[in-house]
Amino acid sequence: MATIPHPPYRVPLLGDIIGIDRVNPNTATLAMMERLGPIYRRSIMGTDLTFVGSASLAEQAFDEASWKRYEGRPIQQLESLVGDGLFTAVTESDSWQKSHEALMPAFSKDAMSRYFGVMLETAQSLVESLKAAPGNREAQPLFARVAHEVIGRAGFSYSFGPDMLDNSHAFPAAMARALQHVQKAAIPLVGKRPGEKAQYERDRDLLLGTVREVVEGRSAGSASGNDLLDTMLEAGLPQQLIENQLLTFLIAGQETTASTLAFLAYELGRRPELVARMREEVAATTDEGPITFENAPRMRLVRAAISESLRLYPSAPGIFRVAKEATALGDYQFSPGEWVFVLLLAVHRDPEVWGASAAEFAPDRFMPGGASYPAAAYKPFGTGIRSCIGRQFAQLEITVVIAEMVRGLDWSVVEPEGALEFDETLTIRPRGLWLDFAPRA
Repeated sequence: MATIPHPPYRVPLLGDIIGIDRVNPNTATLAMMERLGPIYRRSIMGTDLTFVGSASLAEQAFDEASWKRYEGRPIQQLESLVGDGLFTAVTESDSWQKSHEALMPAFSKDAMSRYFGVMLETAQSLVESLKAAPGNREAQPLFARVAHEVIGRAGFSYSFGPDMLDNSHAFPAAMARALQHVQKAAIPLVGKRPGEKAQYERDRDLLLGTVREVVEGRSAGSASGNDLLDTMLEAGLPQQLIENQLLTFLIAGQETTASTLAFLAYELGRRPELVARMREEVAATTDEGPITFENAPRMRLVRAAISESLRLYPSAPGIFRVAKEATALGDYQFSPGEWVFVLLLAVHRDPEVWGASAAEFAPDRFMPGGASYPAAAYKPFGTGIRSCIGRQFAQLEITVVIAEMVRGLDWSVVEPEGALEFDETLTIRPRGLWLDFAPRA
């Protein structure tokens, strides 16, 4: 039986503690795979963490006959924040089954058409704000503000304020700190640090308090919003479960969308010729008129650029899987209950699938007649029954925001001058990315 490779310098009793990065573990894992290959195992005081990073191995791990979703350590830590929300709850649990069934209608085509107006208004507000106050803006907080507004209004008719350049609301910063703490706390032995828990508890109280206030207000008879909150109240879900789901959607709807917008704006800011092609497409698709729910999905180049951004920069950098039975990944045997983390950052850049240009941003891969790839090689929204329930919501929102931006703005990358690095808070974000915005010439 083949032995799974492990990092160098294993320490007796402690294991593979040398080289652990508690701040950016996924980036470090990607680098380690370049050294050890597409599968390796890090053992820390008897706890095995196995990482997988090729499309062929991922395809085996995504086989529902032998593997299933695993609630890995980060997911377990996240439960302290969102309880049994859709992302953290066990698939077989009553709470997941009831919530999933209740929320499916909230992401139907009819529901998307209701949310579209919020997306368009927010995108237009962003563009007008940047026209009125051009200059340098840090990308992640800018787009986090946009994403929070959309999910807040669509989710429970709550606005964080009309100014898309105003980041003074305490909620986004508290969420970012809380998620960073969750990720660090998930790393065995070295993850938790004295003093960090108190800040986390303050942030958690602020997040939960905001959501609870909205839910109690609606339950007490405040105006209906025809939104996610109404959907759950009408389904008769318990208040605690509703609060957990709303906070889950605030995290998922903001964190992933904001990061995707920021990464895509970075790539477009370096490619004015691609922006010009997008402008032509948006103008032709809309006939120089408004963006609508009907014409937005026909913007093929815009949507291809979104898909390519999600390939290079998957917001959720990996997927936990656990063996249901004795099985194998490649040459390596796994017993029932052994788990792996499929690193999408590596799978999405596998040259065996994506070719020699796998690390390059090339949206034409996703245009008609572009690249052919196995399903396992591209999983930005997860896999199987636990795929992201809000993926159509996110794709529509990003399409509308980017289309409005290319219509009304020019922008370029100010920083970084070199390679783009990541920050990690369960998701990945661009670190220190600044963009210079101006009204379209």
